Parts: sequence; structure tokens; C-alpha cells
Amino acid sequence: MELVPLRAFADNYIWLLHDGRSALVVDPGDSTPAEAALAELHLKLVGILVTHHHADHTGGVATLRQKTGATVFGPARESIPEPYRKLTEGERFELLGIGWQVIAVPGHTAGHIAYFAGGVSGAPLLFCGDTLFSGGCGRIFEGTPAQMLASLDKLAALPADTRVCCAHEYTMDNLRFAAAVECGNGELGAYTQRCAALRAKGQPTLPSSIATERAINPFLRSREAAVIHAIQQQDPSARGETAIFGALRAWKNRFQ
Repeated sequence: MELVPLRAFADNYIWLLHDGRSALVVDPGDSTPAEAALAELHLKLVGILVTHHHADHTGGVATLRQKTGATVFGPARESIPEPYRKLTEGERFELLGIGWQVIAVPGHTAGHIAYFAGGVSGAPLLFCGDTLFSGGCGRIFEGTPAQMLASLDKLAALPADTRVCCAHEYTMDNLRFAAAVECGNGELGAYTQRCAALRAKGQPTLPSSIATERAINPFLRSREAAVIHAIQQQDPSARGETAIFGALRAWKNRFQ
């Protein structure tokens, strides 16, 4: 299996996974990059995975389905271009000979889901849309801080070597914020240098890994003493896990 990030819009990634013959794509907000890659690699599109309803993740779905006949999979609780297979927490299905598990991760949107598969080409694979980013997490548009914290806890509990395939190249901005939250984190400093070197070459910072995110991502570290201290310097009223996490997300929202 080969995993390829296709660039779309200003900073989106459409993920392409293929075995040399058949392929799936994830969150095709624009059909053009996916169509070009499929043609160049002589691949048949058999599946389209959608994590949530935002247009930059769904805008190319109808065109790709019409041109290829691929089956569309998406969250049951959100409005995705019909027809599609409506998925909920814990459901399993097979695509490209791989068993996929659906994880409900509300917060960014009310019905957001993620797709997890174990042992794809040696390491598990997570397509998490806009829930977990490298060094950050999605804005809470439709859910609550409690929901987002619970969703991130689910993802953080996945195997350490899980490849984290999120949908945006937000890493460097996220790491600037992470450094403001936890400046003494040596692993964060080393990771920032590696990511900066990749971006200087025009290469993606993704996929990350669950192990990396546990070590450097403040939104997975909101129970750490140093992170709590930094958050409470910003918002002394934040008490309790949910309030502290909410204050962290609010801090990121206004961070320049």
C-alpha cells in the first residue's frame, strides 16, 4: 500500500491510499487533484472516505462518484452528498482489502468521524479529518470542549505507531503555539526543527504519529502540570479538566 498526500486549496491534504491498482481517497474537497493522481498512476477509485460535512472536505465527492462509481462512506449524523454509506461509532467495513473501524470524534462538527485501520503496510493508519492536527486540534464549531477532549482522548489511546493523517498543513503554526504553552518541552523543540526542515524543502510534515502527538501536542497534554500552569496563567478561573481544555482552545483561538 502506498499513502500519498495530495495538495488542495491553500493548505488541505486529500489522502490517497492505493495498492497499485485500486485506490481510496479521503476528504476530497476538490476533485481535480484526485482525478489527476488517479490518471497519472492508472488507478481505479473504489472508495471515498469523508470525515465531516465542511465543503473543503466534500466539494469533490459528487464529481468523483459520478466519474468513477466509487462508494462513498461518511458520518451518519451529517449532511454528505447522497448517496453514501452512513457510518456510526464502532462500525467496521472492508475497503482495499483493509478492515476499517469508525471512531466518533465530535467537537469540530457534531457528527465528525475518523477512520482507523491496524497494520497497513506495517503501521496502523488514522484518517482524522479536522479533529487532531499535528501539534493542535480543530476549532470547536458545533461541539463542546468536553466532546473534543473526549474525542482526542480516544485518538490518543490508539497504538503509538499509528500514522496520523489529518487534513491540513497547519503544523508550523500549531507548533508556535505549543512552544508558547510548553516552552520547556525538549521533544517539541526537536520536532519543530524537523518539521521546519521539511517545509523548507516544500515537503509535508504529515503524517505524524500518535507517539509524537502525545509528546508534543498541548491538546493531548492538557493534564500535564506544566501545561495546566501555563493555561491558568492565561485564565486563572480555569479549574477541572474540561474547563482547562476549553481555556487552552480559547487561548489558541486568539493566539497571534
